[in-house]
Amino acid sequence: MLSSYLAHLAVERGLAANTLASYRRDLRRYLDHLAARGIGSFARITESDVVAFLASLREGDEEHPALVASSAARAVSAVRGLHRFAVREGVTGHDPAHEVRPPRQLRRLPKAITVAEVELLIAGAGPEDAPLTLRNRALLEVLYGTGARISEAVGLAVDDVSHREEPDHDQVRLRGKGGRSRIVPLGRFARGALDAYMVRARPQIAAHGRGTPALFLNARGGRLTRQGAWEVLQAAAERAGLSGVSPHMLRHSFATHLLDGGADVRVVQELLGHASVTTTQVYTLVTVDRLREVYAAAHPRARR
Repeated sequence: MLSSYLAHLAVERGLAANTLASYRRDLRRYLDHLAARGIGSFARITESDVVAFLASLREGDEEHPALVASSAARAVSAVRGLHRFAVREGVTGHDPAHEVRPPRQLRRLPKAITVAEVELLIAGAGPEDAPLTLRNRALLEVLYGTGARISEAVGLAVDDVSHREEPDHDQVRLRGKGGRSRIVPLGRFARGALDAYMVRARPQIAAHGRGTPALFLNARGGRLTRQGAWEVLQAAAERAGLSGVSPHMLRHSFATHLLDGGADVRVVQELLGHASVTTTQVYTLVTVDRLREVYAAAHPRARR
């Protein structure tokens, strides 16, 4: 049953490999939970069994640490989906998870760094004009300049970057979650960093490898991995004297700075590749907080 459901998620819903791996892990834990309670048939599962599983997620045990609300909510969502699928496939006639709600999550606002900190970060790419420095600078400019996820950035091929004759019309094709792709404009700084990397650095780095269409290469001439990109960012942040910076924080900064600059939330949704505008609207809360700060500091009747 589990393999059929995961195949359904992969083929019909197009979930990404990382999401499928999380679902597989959560659902195997659920089936182990049921087995420990002596339940081997979907027809015998009751709502109390599902509720007990949720409680075990939050409490943890000898083999599993307690999960935070967001992780427990993901696991419960996977269980609810499995039971809906079982009913739809005729495996059972009832859905014991239908009334079980995931734990409420505290809304965490995305963290962003300032424009000045972004400039410091990019300046920390490495020794001036070394081939790997040019690659690092191009990678950081692309992450911030397009709002790409780190997996999207390292997944880029050379042909995904297009150079147009018209000024400010350069663009990049990003392949996001579920195999969905989107076209994102490439700003002047990102384009300049990519040009420098492609002309003055990539050919030298590629000479160490066997040839690959990947845009960003590691020191051996192969495709740069997610872990390698993380290390690039961490080294740049350390040189810049910044702490707690992550690739996703650059994505958050991309969205926040666009909205601060007056961009429409629907446009930002398309640029980020969010399936729903609801996901993007969390950034509007960040900018409202920023507006409050500015108002409190600047308006004569706002000061205490």
